[in-house]
Amino acid sequence: MRLRPILGLTLVGVALVVAPVLSDHAPRLIWNASASVPVGLYALRPVGDLTIGDLVAVTPPEPLAEFITARGYVDPGVPLLKRVAALPGTWVCRTGTTITVAGQVLGQARDRDSLGRPLPIWQGCRVVGAYEVFLMNRDAEDSLDGRYFGPLPVSSVTARIVPHWTDAAGDGRFRRPAADAAGGP
Repeated sequence: MRLRPILGLTLVGVALVVAPVLSDHAPRLIWNASASVPVGLYALRPVGDLTIGDLVAVTPPEPLAEFITARGYVDPGVPLLKRVAALPGTWVCRTGTTITVAGQVLGQARDRDSLGRPLPIWQGCRVVGAYEVFLMNRDAEDSLDGRYFGPLPVSSVTARIVPHWTDAAGDGRFRRPAADAAGGP
């Protein structure tokens, strides 16, 4: 038996184990288990220029991050998945429980979460600042989003996300979106 091939294979094996630990690569896929967006696997893409409707991963700033983890909504370090509802220069309002963006009603806020605990409240109207973004999942009435914390710094957006394999219909059958299956975004 020759020592050189065994040594070579051993070095390759060690390199394959050690390389991911030493690299500084961010994850390229994320699994969503919450009801805010369809459950499933999403591809992470660079943020780039945001547009209304983009689905993004967000790392909430403090003290919001502490509030979210203390309540048990998500574990520490887990990003929130939200849709871009308003960009800089856009008026956003919360009047009572009604949320409007540029004068259009987008949805309602709730007073309490599913365990009966009071949710954060902001009131009034304001223009989304130059380095801010307003995030809201219109299709998920119980989503913890801008309804409760208003605009966030755009720097909290860590990635644009694209559905890769999801249960968009909510029927337990996971599918790849047609654009993704055809090599789309």
